[in-house]
Amino acid sequence: MLRIEKINGKNVWDILKLSVSEEQKSFVAKNDISIIEAYTAITGGGHAFPFGIYDDDMPVGFFMIGYDVDEDWEDAPEIAYRNYNLWRLMIDKNHQHQGYGKEAVKLALDFIRTKPCGDAEYCWLSYEPDNEIARKLYSSFGFIETGDLDGEECIAVLKL
Repeated sequence: MLRIEKINGKNVWDILKLSVSEEQKSFVAKNDISIIEAYTAITGGGHAFPFGIYDDDMPVGFFMIGYDVDEDWEDAPEIAYRNYNLWRLMIDKNHQHQGYGKEAVKLALDFIRTKPCGDAEYCWLSYEPDNEIARKLYSSFGFIETGDLDGEECIAVLKL
């Protein structure tokens, strides 16, 4: 059964060992970068929730939820203000094509719906324009591309 666990001093090393395949590396940041970004967001007055994804006790992936913007985020898209975002999602290369990605998105949305930072109208995310797997996965949950970009990435939103 898939479950999530907040990143902590005991599990961080297992999560740092996870990685995507070589051809996917341009689509998602490495987990160490994501965890550093979570730390800097939090120390900058923002909100970040990094989680390990587990199949029983076996780490299979990582996701991170954000809320609103922190003091250092310049040029944040308008949708970022007072909304949640699925900031990162990765499934380890050895555990892909087993349904973990879809179940992980469900678990992320379940967490967001607990409103850990209060109410929001949307959950948003972004992905590389040529990442068709991400586009298909997120659209299966009802995420709709807005036509806006976060840097060079397509933004998609889901009304909560």
